[in-house]
Amino acid sequence: MTTHLQREIEKLKKKTLFMGAEVEDSLRKAVDSLIMRNKALAEQVIASDEDMDQLEVEIEEECLKILALHQPVAIDLRYVIAVLKINNDLERIGDLGVNIAERAGYLASHAPIDLPLDFRGMAELAQLMVKRSLDALVNTDTNLARQVRASDDEVDAMNRHMYTLLEDYIRDNPSRVTEAMHLLSASRHLERIADQATNIAEDVIYMVEGEIVRHQPEVFDDATDNHD
Repeated sequence: MTTHLQREIEKLKKKTLFMGAEVEDSLRKAVDSLIMRNKALAEQVIASDEDMDQLEVEIEEECLKILALHQPVAIDLRYVIAVLKINNDLERIGDLGVNIAERAGYLASHAPIDLPLDFRGMAELAQLMVKRSLDALVNTDTNLARQVRASDDEVDAMNRHMYTLLEDYIRDNPSRVTEAMHLLSASRHLERIADQATNIAEDVIYMVEGEIVRHQPEVFDDATDNHD
């Protein structure tokens, strides 16, 4: 690797990690706004979306510039391609966080629904998957990336449980259908965030090993197959 290319890749790595940190922070605030019924915090998340969109454009431009000017090969080429895809996944996680904040803003001004909905537990697992996928990127750690893939089924199961609870609630409380649908939507967004974290983990595996695992099942002794 030339010194110039190395410098450009380091700059790209720092910018990607900065975006990852911003997305993690935004997601944390979005979940807090939902659980704490804090409309002001939800509005703060929504207002930050434009900055993340701009950052995504900057990272994509950096990737394309490296590909055009330096024509990297092998691991360097895979790294730039992986970052191009991860950049898109991060921006999508940011958008899903904004969607959760929008649901939170609506729900904050309506009476709470009395159901044992474990948004905190589901959110913590989804957030941990995002963090671990980014850690796997930083440390080129495919074992950690595979752990992220294995966690996805658990979030899927939590989403299905949430759906069942809310479906029963709507049947018994038809006047609260709008609030229940907002909660259902927030649960679905968290499940999609876990999917995006899984995409990042799969891109890390591709980057390090050159293997595309996107459509392969996770092979873990302690993981069960929970596909829909």
